[in-house]
Amino acid sequence: MYLVTILGNLLIFLAVSSDSHLHMPIYFFLANLSFVDICFTFTTIPKMLVNIETQKKVIPYGSCIMQMFFFILLATLDNFLLTVMAYDRFVAICHPLHYMATMSPQPCGLLVLVSWIMIVSLFYCTSLGVYLSSAATQSSHSSAVATVMYTMVTPMLNPFIYSLRNKDIKEALNVVMGLYDPP
Repeated sequence: MYLVTILGNLLIFLAVSSDSHLHMPIYFFLANLSFVDICFTFTTIPKMLVNIETQKKVIPYGSCIMQMFFFILLATLDNFLLTVMAYDRFVAICHPLHYMATMSPQPCGLLVLVSWIMIVSLFYCTSLGVYLSSAATQSSHSSAVATVMYTMVTPMLNPFIYSLRNKDIKEALNVVMGLYDPP
């Protein structure tokens, strides 16, 4: 799952970056989402894999605080980018004649910047709920399932959900992977 998450998001990021036809607001946001998903999974999954392999579940306090900081920051950023992508689609559908003026490069850059610095979201509450809940109210199994859901499954599925039904992304991915030469 970790490799699928990293490779899938990396392919989306490279496809959007390398194809000039995809230099539009929604793909700009999608590339940022892919980058954040790579960073997000990188904050916890490698340590989790080491813990599983060594059967040791020890992490120094400072490392734990740093890991939680980046985990919450990137999870929140993930949510804000999804919100910005929803706003982009809202403007495109409900106000198509004003789309180019509303979603010009400056507002898009500002929306991504705001996404990068905002720290309030559903993931924040979910992660706090999992990590701060008492052992009496939540079994370790349900906690583990919830943790895997938001640390692995969501970032792994984002490239598939937001891009693979899109013809332009499919063509760009084929070019990136060397399966197709551009015209």
